[in-house]
Amino acid sequence: MALHVLSVASEAVPLVKTGGLADVAGALPGALAPHGVEMTTLLPGYPAVMMAVKRGRVLHGYDDLLGQHARLVAGKLGAQPLIVLDAPALFAREGGLYGAAAGHDWPDNWLRFSALGRAAADLAGGLVKSRGFDLVHAHDWQAAMALAYLRFAPVKGSRVPPGVMTIHNMAFQGYYGREVFRELGLPRSAWKFDGVEYHGGVGMLKAGMEAASVITTVSPTYAQEIRSAQFGMGLEGLVVSRGDRVRGIVNGIDPAEWNPAVDRHLPVTYTARTLTRRAVNKRALEAEFGLEPGGGPLFVVISRLTWQKGMDVLLEVLDHLVGIGGRLALLGSGDSAMESDFRAAAARHPGRIGVRIGYDEALSHRMQGGGDAILVPSRFEPCGLTQLYGLAYGCVPVVARTGGLADTVIDANLAAREAGAATGVQFSGVDYPTLSAAVSRTVGLYHQPAAWRAIQRNGMKADFSWTNSGRAYAELYRELTGKQ
Repeated sequence: MALHVLSVASEAVPLVKTGGLADVAGALPGALAPHGVEMTTLLPGYPAVMMAVKRGRVLHGYDDLLGQHARLVAGKLGAQPLIVLDAPALFAREGGLYGAAAGHDWPDNWLRFSALGRAAADLAGGLVKSRGFDLVHAHDWQAAMALAYLRFAPVKGSRVPPGVMTIHNMAFQGYYGREVFRELGLPRSAWKFDGVEYHGGVGMLKAGMEAASVITTVSPTYAQEIRSAQFGMGLEGLVVSRGDRVRGIVNGIDPAEWNPAVDRHLPVTYTARTLTRRAVNKRALEAEFGLEPGGGPLFVVISRLTWQKGMDVLLEVLDHLVGIGGRLALLGSGDSAMESDFRAAAARHPGRIGVRIGYDEALSHRMQGGGDAILVPSRFEPCGLTQLYGLAYGCVPVVARTGGLADTVIDANLAAREAGAATGVQFSGVDYPTLSAAVSRTVGLYHQPAAWRAIQRNGMKADFSWTNSGRAYAELYRELTGKQ
């Protein structure tokens, strides 16, 4: 029996993206289709999204959606169904998805994403007679209010479907002052400690977690980590209280987009059997970053430049990395002081460190296809995708032992190497001693060609496509709906 799921997200590839959430929301519908699940995605009507549905059919018109005129417009996300909330006053604006070009959050984000949640609850309650749903899947705080509306203000007389709340990053919770509550269209009964109230204000992620049938995170280890104060960001008590209703399902990657055998962005394509061809890509990458060819490994970093990502510690380690024969190519943006510090490091080590501030999708492919090792020293990482791309491309991941990094990379200790299982280098704790030791160990492994090639090939053989993850989500949906 086919299951009909409404996925609610604030971004999804290929239409709009700021991070990994978009990759997941865009890939999940296709991953579920082989398992008898039809997933319809509900997205905000940003300008880029409206362009994709400019010939779409209007499913419903609102005169008053939390005080806004809005429409629900049908379209396609790839081959899968899409519904767009067209609310021009909320989403038709210049700047980023969540804030102005200057970097400040839009002050009405609480209203923008509450409206998205209200529309999702209406759809799940049968607003459009031709679109029925067995389950609602909300992603992050921007979609969490969908589950709160289903719990406290469902469509009158409707059946309330089960809900899944997926946390992609607990650090972002959507917290707003008490004054916004009266504008949400929720009954007074929703203002309670196990409702939307959180420390005297409105906690949108917290509200979704309270209302969800099951909470999922994007890796099994992160599902355990958020039970602690270190990773729970103030919501660890709620996580613990939900017991086995908190699950972890690791993200996947799209092999159609990330496959070194056919990647159009690479100077030369290759497979696990033709790894020597990567040398051409390495030389091209060195030239692109203005790096001198060398006999040591070329480390790459593709990251937001933030404290979470451990970039402050990486800055401390750069002199050591260069001193033992390594070189670095970095692509990223974020904290302005860190951006300046990385530029200064490149000036201090010309020909050894190259830095590009910003993001370039094609360049990120070339870095995975030409770099020897990718550094991911995150203090916490719910899942992470760059290490998965690294595995697929034979760009050996060097990762902190946390979240999805711990779940997807097998450390190249002696036992793992002898068993033919090692796929990268792990280290515990993000500080100078541990990261510098991990870099040194990576350089040592690189100078053992047979061992290095084995690690590369092991990673490239691993299956981190959406096949297994799609099956896991389909099984969860069937568990919650009782439909087989």
